[in-house]
Amino acid sequence: MIYLDYQATTPLAPEVAAAMRPWIEEKFANPHSASRWGSEAAAAVEVARDQVERAIGLGGGRFAFTSGATEAINWAIKGTFERSERRKLVTVATEHAAVLDSAEWLEGTGVEVVRLAVGPDGLIDLEAAKAAIDENTALVAVMLVNNEIGVIQPIAEVARIAHERGALMLCDAVQGFGRMATPDGPDLVAVSGHKIHGPKGVGGLWMRGGAEPAPLLHGGGQELGLRSGTQAPALCAGLGEAARLAVERREADAAHVAKLAHLALAALGHGWTVNGSPEHRYAGNLNLRRERLDSARLIADLRNIAFSVGSACASGSGRPSHVLRALGLSDQQARSSIRLGFGRYTGEDELASACRRIDDAARSQEGLAA
Repeated sequence: MIYLDYQATTPLAPEVAAAMRPWIEEKFANPHSASRWGSEAAAAVEVARDQVERAIGLGGGRFAFTSGATEAINWAIKGTFERSERRKLVTVATEHAAVLDSAEWLEGTGVEVVRLAVGPDGLIDLEAAKAAIDENTALVAVMLVNNEIGVIQPIAEVARIAHERGALMLCDAVQGFGRMATPDGPDLVAVSGHKIHGPKGVGGLWMRGGAEPAPLLHGGGQELGLRSGTQAPALCAGLGEAARLAVERREADAAHVAKLAHLALAALGHGWTVNGSPEHRYAGNLNLRRERLDSARLIADLRNIAFSVGSACASGSGRPSHVLRALGLSDQQARSSIRLGFGRYTGEDELASACRRIDDAARSQEGLAA
């Protein structure tokens, strides 16, 4: 199997598995227990928290562990509106479902939601953002790197506009966390462990001081008094080590991914078009289309290569990607698109081989159609 689905999840780093193992096996104590073992577990959680905060790299706030980025995003959005008298959310049409579905839920409570359009390159218009964000806006939610097309939004500029209007800014940084510096400005930052070679089931929300959302979960208030539930030291330690390793390897990983992107495009050859901006993007996400390609059939024909047609969260819906539709692509063009994701553990030879096989299979479809 050649794995090219890094946006869905990443392979667990060996260093992360080693960091987690003691807290799965012999050091199993509840970190909220007053025992010596409990205190050791609590200390491990705090070490991991510091590692994640350092990786996010924004001062003046704290990081709270959650079950993942979906919970963190729901908490950030719903909790912010619970504490605000303002009744407007501004977001982007290409956001992750965790944002868009939360926005739809808010509309049912009477909150006004503005979904900014994007251009064919997948980028928002900052002038349109300025016009939409006003004195009634409580929160602006914009993701750093799009999970389907890899486009990087101007987060710092959006945050500045939001602050000028007295609004808070949420950044879904899941696909960019650890791979690039977090832009200055956001008040809330959501991250996930399994996108950076960490474990599934853990992520969190970084909160600037004074921007903490109201709790969604009530109980013991274990996590900073804001999020109830027993912490999992093994998962926290895994996320912490993954974050530390990502920062340590950031330059090397970026150079490797950039080289892989050039190699992939060369191996695919002519006839493929990159969806979204070719410049303002994370190189490890190649969303490509080929005219008249049946992407679902292509995946079925190449079962020993793992790649996708878009977000794993929406893969079973049967609907064309809302992200690709937002770029102005037709349903047919969206269904003729594939996403190749690669990173730290992708080999050059295996990527080149996979891309040649993908191109051969796509050309075979054209021959059958003719």
